[in-house]
Amino acid sequence: MKKSTVTAVLKGFKAILVFVFCLGNTVAAFAQSHSSQQVVELINDYRSEREQLILQDFVELLSLPNSAVNLDDMERNVDHILGLLDSRGFTTRRLQAGGAPYVYAELLNPQASETVLIYAHFDGQPVLPEDWAYPPFTPTLLDAPLQDNGQPVEISEVTGSFDPEWRLYARSAGDDKMPVIALIHVLDALRENDIPLSVNLKVLLDGEEEIGSPTIGNIIDNNPGLLDADLFLFCDGPMHQSRQAQLVFGVRGSKTLDMTTYGANRPLHSGHYGNWGPNPIMQMAYLLTSMRDESGRILIDGYYDQVAALTDQELTALENMPDMTASLQNELAVNTPEGDGMRLAELVTLPAINARGFSAGGVGNLGSNIILTSATASLNLRLVPDQQPGDIETLIERHITQQGFHIIYEDPTDEVLRNNAKVIKLDWRGEGAPGLRTSMDGPMARRMIALMQSITPNLILTPNMGGTLPLDAVAERMDTPIIILPLANHDNNQHGENENLRIQNFWDAMAVYGAVLATFGNNSE
Repeated sequence: MKKSTVTAVLKGFKAILVFVFCLGNTVAAFAQSHSSQQVVELINDYRSEREQLILQDFVELLSLPNSAVNLDDMERNVDHILGLLDSRGFTTRRLQAGGAPYVYAELLNPQASETVLIYAHFDGQPVLPEDWAYPPFTPTLLDAPLQDNGQPVEISEVTGSFDPEWRLYARSAGDDKMPVIALIHVLDALRENDIPLSVNLKVLLDGEEEIGSPTIGNIIDNNPGLLDADLFLFCDGPMHQSRQAQLVFGVRGSKTLDMTTYGANRPLHSGHYGNWGPNPIMQMAYLLTSMRDESGRILIDGYYDQVAALTDQELTALENMPDMTASLQNELAVNTPEGDGMRLAELVTLPAINARGFSAGGVGNLGSNIILTSATASLNLRLVPDQQPGDIETLIERHITQQGFHIIYEDPTDEVLRNNAKVIKLDWRGEGAPGLRTSMDGPMARRMIALMQSITPNLILTPNMGGTLPLDAVAERMDTPIIILPLANHDNNQHGENENLRIQNFWDAMAVYGAVLATFGNNSE
């Protein structure tokens, strides 16, 4: 090859390198040129012109039944979600480890040096359609909350913007399909405005969260490195009752116990045998009152011994949270809350024992004048860091024994009933999960707080929420800092009938997603 030719080739190659380098710098500079607030404004402008389309996409996803135990329904949800993600350029995978399917997706930016993993779930609690004002899988938009006599609005007939206070009613409207639709439309908005991602984006959508995500640990184990990230955002749960934006840094753990007390081996006439035959309902009542007092304080010896002390930063965060006591009392028609005057935000940092169900005989026209053979109470135990489910199980069984009960784990024989004054069957429903808290002072936490404060100055920081998410299985296997980003309205009726989402919460979710994806990676410490 002639020297002149070589020289020309080298010049051309150099020119290409310069162009690529400049392009890279231009992209980086462009990303830097948009503040988080500017991104929010662009997202809001994009959304305001497409609200009807966005809500119609949401309606389509909400129309799919999604009980985690119905695998056919969950596969239809997965197919629909994969179609949405594939069309946005995601690399996607269907993950399964013996239970309901998960969806994994990633969108990588060669210019990004950090990765954010966003978690949400698309399964929902079972429904009793007869309890709903409108069919749970026929999403219905109302012009006010149902309790305020909201009336249906046809989405396709709305011109202009939707009233942000309107509510969309459907199973999983608030818990937790909205993040899926918010995310895809945010990506559309960023592309429309030529705003690149500042981070690599990974998405994990859980198909079995409502049954405790029993296989999420296997999902992680079976796919080593797939979920590696610098920040793990759990997008689930209701926002603070004040409607102010919120970051939550932990969850309470959970364990469930069903207890059954026993009387005679057959029902007894309450007149002929009252005051003689052992009454299982009364036995259960005495046992429950021995476990906690009227304020909710747990009376079981040693129950608080393992409770982790809150840090000074966490205590300050609690002090700075708005006190919503009076508002909640009015909203929920509660005269005297439990907790001996402590605020709700403080109480959810403590363990709790709640009776979630009771089964014994009938009432009203179904009541019979008999002493029953058995009574069953179901307890939900909410744990906090550093309480371990196994240790709590031991403490409770010791307490029950101290109350004079003989503990069994299967139905009693006549011989067992004859030989013991009080008999109780315990059914521990699964292994349970411990509580978890991420430090508010870690580098990722500080950056996330700063970003959120740049777009929502009244940001609320919360040490932990009252509910439980499948964080334990993740934290056991990954060192990634976990922060919870709640997006739904606090009164969304999650898990119950007439679940709903306030429209403004949808729009706010899009704005937050946009700010995180477009700017988080540009603001490293």
